[in-house]
Amino acid sequence: MRRQIEGSRAVAEAVAAARPEVVCAYPISPQTHIVETLAALVKSRQLEPCEFVNVESEFAAMSVAIGASAAGARAYTATASQGLLYMTEAVYNAAGLGLPIVMTVANRAIGAPINIWNDHSDSMALRGSGWIQLYAETNQEAADLHVQAFRIAEDLSTPVMVCMDGFVLTHAWEEVDVPGQAEVDRFVPPYEPRQSVDPDDPASIGAMVGPEAFTEVRYLAHARQLGALDLIPDIADRFAEAFGRASGGLLRRYRTEDAETVVVALGSVLGTVKDAVDELRSAGIRIGALGLTCYRPFPAGDVAAALGHARRVIVLEKAFEPGSGGIVSADVRAALPKDGPDVVTFVAGLGGRAITKASLVRALPAEGLPALTFLDLDRSLIERELERLAASRRSGPTAENLLRDLGAVASRI
Repeated sequence: MRRQIEGSRAVAEAVAAARPEVVCAYPISPQTHIVETLAALVKSRQLEPCEFVNVESEFAAMSVAIGASAAGARAYTATASQGLLYMTEAVYNAAGLGLPIVMTVANRAIGAPINIWNDHSDSMALRGSGWIQLYAETNQEAADLHVQAFRIAEDLSTPVMVCMDGFVLTHAWEEVDVPGQAEVDRFVPPYEPRQSVDPDDPASIGAMVGPEAFTEVRYLAHARQLGALDLIPDIADRFAEAFGRASGGLLRRYRTEDAETVVVALGSVLGTVKDAVDELRSAGIRIGALGLTCYRPFPAGDVAAALGHARRVIVLEKAFEPGSGGIVSADVRAALPKDGPDVVTFVAGLGGRAITKASLVRALPAEGLPALTFLDLDRSLIERELERLAASRRSGPTAENLLRDLGAVASRI
C-alpha cells in the first residue's frame, strides 16, 4: 500500500520487515528517527524476536553489531557523520571479518566547523573500508535498497552500507510503497550465517594473521566485492519481479543515448539533475544523466559503457578531498580510456547548500571549465579571508571570519 510517510519511518519499517534479530544504535542526527521507530516496534512487540540494544557510543553500536552477527544473528544499525567516523575501527573490522551487517548512513557533513546538514563526506571517508555502498535517490529507493541489502550482505557474507541523504530524504514526507511483511518474507530468506561462533565447537575469528597470509585475506575481500557486481543487478532484477517496480542495481541512465555531455551523480540530487537535463534538452542541448546506485564496488565496466560515447563528463560531487579534488571523479576517470571524454568535477551541496536547477542549467553547458569547479562559490567571501591571511599571522579562525562577513548571528557571542 502506498502511503504518505517520512523517509526515516519508511526505512525503519522496511528494515523491520527483514526481521533483524539485533538492532543497536546510538542516536545522532539525522538518523535518529530510524532507530527511534525500530525501538518503538521492538518495545510494542511488533518486531520480535528482536533485541534493541542501547549503547553508549557509535563505536559500541558497531561493536555490538559485530558480536551479534558473529553469534549468528541478523544485525542492523544506523549512524551519520561524526558517528560513522567514531566507529571507523569497528567498521573496518566488520568488513574484515566478513560479517553481513546492514547499516544505514544518513549522510551528513563532517566537521570542523560543525555542520549537521547533508553532503557525502561521511560515507566517502569510509569508501575503502570493505563495505558495499549503495546510494538512494528517493525514499522509495531507500526503503527498497534496505530489503535488497540484507539479501546482498548475506549472500556474500559482506556488510552493506545504505546511504540516504540526511534531512533531504530522512525527514522528507513522500508517497512510498513500503515493502510489506509477506513480500519481504518471500524475498529475504531466514538468516543462515556463513560463519558463527559456537560454544560447542570453539573457534576464533579475527585472529592474528601475519605476512604469510594477510595479502591473500585482503585479496579475497576484494574478490567478494567484485562478486557483488554480478549479484547486485541480479538481486535488483529479482526485486523488480517480486515487488513490481525497478529499484536498485548498479547504475541508472537518463537520456544518455545521444548525449554529448553526461552528468554523473549519486543520491537525491539526481532529481534536480534530471529536471535540469530536461530543460537543457528543450533548448536543444544534448545532455543526459547517469546515476550511480552502487559506488562500492565501483562498476567501472558499466560506467565506461554508459559514458564511452560522450564528449564530456561532469561528475557532480557532494564531497571532495582537499589537496586532491573529486573523489568519485577519480574512479570515473580510471574507468574511461585515456582518449575518452573530458572529465570535469563539479563540487556542490557541501554542508547542505542548495543545488538548484537554475544553477545547474546555467553551469552545465559552459565550456572551458577547470577540471575542478565549485558550484555557486562566493569568490568575494574567499578574497576577503585571503586578504586577512596575508595581512596578519593572527587573522583568526576562518569559519568565524566568514560568518562575520556574512553577518550571521552565529558569529557573535
